[in-house]
Amino acid sequence: MDLVRELLQGDRRALARLITLVENNDPRKEEYIQQLFPHTGKAYLIGITGAPGAGKSSLVDRLLEVMRRDGFTVGVIAVDPTSPFTGGAILGDRIRMQDHALDSGIFIRSMGTRGSLGGLSRAVLGAVQVMDAFGKDFIVIETVGVGQSEVDIVKAADSTAVVLTPAGGDSVQTIKAGIMEIGDLFVINKSDLPGAERTAAEVKMMLELKEEPGWRPPVLPVISLNGEGVAGLWRSLLEHRRYLEQHGLFEARRRQRAARELGELVEFLVKSRVWENIRTQISLDQLIEAIALRRRDPYSAARELLRQINFPD
Repeated sequence: MDLVRELLQGDRRALARLITLVENNDPRKEEYIQQLFPHTGKAYLIGITGAPGAGKSSLVDRLLEVMRRDGFTVGVIAVDPTSPFTGGAILGDRIRMQDHALDSGIFIRSMGTRGSLGGLSRAVLGAVQVMDAFGKDFIVIETVGVGQSEVDIVKAADSTAVVLTPAGGDSVQTIKAGIMEIGDLFVINKSDLPGAERTAAEVKMMLELKEEPGWRPPVLPVISLNGEGVAGLWRSLLEHRRYLEQHGLFEARRRQRAARELGELVEFLVKSRVWENIRTQISLDQLIEAIALRRRDPYSAARELLRQINFPD
């Protein structure tokens, strides 16, 4: 396949085209992923998550500078809100991280959430595999920031950094949102603002209450505006990677992720096939009308549909 061969030879245009095909759920997507999959598994995945306005994009921009100085190639997937008019990402890579646009060692792609929970579209994992096969050393996934559903980032990342700000209010609200459970590192961005030390202290206190053995997530002050503390964040990410590798957790995490991906894909394929059979074999209008008029309940109606397409009980 020409596109796959061109990508494996380092053609950036093939990389961009393949990600577009994956994002648009092109009928050839499955075949492309099958061809690329033997060439994946080498990239290390970093998740950057947190509430909107926490400065995640500015932080990633500074982090890229440090990573490139160490000689690593990086792919970035920035998951943005989806435009209700075009279905595309509202914020594009053309208006973020401009300083890296001409760096051949960096490839940045914005992707719309397309209504998916957790700030991650289904296409993100496919795009990760394409960038991985292209040969990127690290892939950074920056989420849109949607509260509790941010836990979806865990399904894709080897290390996850949760970004907080002093202006974000009581950190207990963040804890309630559930993202305290997923952080391998916690970044207090805009740490030159009033309340930064208090926010850091609250996060540390909550981490102490967990009393779990193993990796202790560091709480790192950063000012993305001038890059202060970003080198320390990068060192902590590398330290977390070493910890995972030394304790046999790196492969364990990847096996868990593979199990989740397989289960989700099976669920998606089953749903797609069932609905395809229902739509091609059965007229739903009368049944929907009966449910709307309370003449049928949705449970018995759903079971009837499955029986009509011979779906096993």
